[in-house]
Amino acid sequence: MKTNLNRIKKDIEELSKFNATPGQGLTRFSLTEEDRGARNYIKNELLKLGLEVYEDPAGSIFGRKKGSDDDLPVIMIGSHFDSVKNGGNFDGPAGVIMALEVMRVLTENNVKTKYPIEFVGMIEEEGGRFGSGVFGSRAMAGSVSIEELNNNKDNEGISMAEAFKEFGFNPDDINNAKRNPEDIKAFIELHIEQGPVLENREKDLGIVDFIVGLYNLKVTIKGRPDHAGTTPMNMRADALVAASKIISHIPNYAIEAGKGTVATVGALSVKPGAANIVPGEAQFTIDIRSKNKSCIEEVKNKVIELIQKETDASGLDVIIEEMLDVKPVKMSEEIIKSFEKNADSKGFSYIKMLSGAGHDAMVMAGITDVGLIFVPSKDGRSHCPEEWTDYEDLQKGIEVVYNTILDLGEVL
Repeated sequence: MKTNLNRIKKDIEELSKFNATPGQGLTRFSLTEEDRGARNYIKNELLKLGLEVYEDPAGSIFGRKKGSDDDLPVIMIGSHFDSVKNGGNFDGPAGVIMALEVMRVLTENNVKTKYPIEFVGMIEEEGGRFGSGVFGSRAMAGSVSIEELNNNKDNEGISMAEAFKEFGFNPDDINNAKRNPEDIKAFIELHIEQGPVLENREKDLGIVDFIVGLYNLKVTIKGRPDHAGTTPMNMRADALVAASKIISHIPNYAIEAGKGTVATVGALSVKPGAANIVPGEAQFTIDIRSKNKSCIEEVKNKVIELIQKETDASGLDVIIEEMLDVKPVKMSEEIIKSFEKNADSKGFSYIKMLSGAGHDAMVMAGITDVGLIFVPSKDGRSHCPEEWTDYEDLQKGIEVVYNTILDLGEVL
């Protein structure tokens, strides 16, 4: 193999050190000191290769290797380096290390390509700090505004705009992160599967041909906090009771939509949050996913109708915020064929599969040709400290991407 297994292992382990919760899984939120540590490590490794290293106004890191015709559109490879709270070391970083290792192998073997190649490492894909995910790719697609940066806040009330400014970026420049689709030939991402299919079927790789659509809402119901012992039941404006009635119907809406549609309420907060106070506010998220856009619309419309019905009946105020709306996307057939050819040449087994998780690739598919390759997850675990992918399995995915880059980049 051209790639270096020990180097891949070292990179994963080094990145895992930039962690706010040692011993309790990986927590690396965007625009934090942990982000800065990982960012500096990545930039230093890119600079060692003599690449042109820069950051865009959305906080994404780039390392550009020039092509023989550097005016041609770039081939972009990478993923994200932020994490969920108490997650694992591979979700995101596996794809970042893929891109770093590919750039190393291209450089140390003095490979010349007609097309320029760019490493990219993105932040806030998970939405772990500010609640609106796939941020770096959305910024490149021109789908992020200064209004979003001002409105999206973390649990401490710090807006994304404030965090960017404190970190050293100018939030007013966010529109300059937008890339011209004509300037990008392709985007390729490697990711851990985050499910059990590859391991159970004893396959080395998953070649993704479709990514589900993803729709996220944040719902805030506002009632009135009152004494739990002295306020009669018929005189309460209990925000949590209304929220619970809504939440209980959501799984059935997904089942009724069918075609593999799923819907999840993954976060719920109650204020003031005391045992002896009637809840005055309840805020929750709704995550809807399907490979069929009409199914997403069906569930969304039913949910919004129910929210309005329940809050109107209870005399409560409600705020409904759309956090994310990404359509189902098909991967590039040309890149899929290149993945298959290179996996066959290496003797790696693979299957074509659907991605039920959202990735930066699904956003980038709106502006360029996209390829996404999965490597196995131990016991299908992800978003938890137990998340694991064998380094040998990761290396196989990196080898296939490397050879696909040789195909797309047109080696001289």
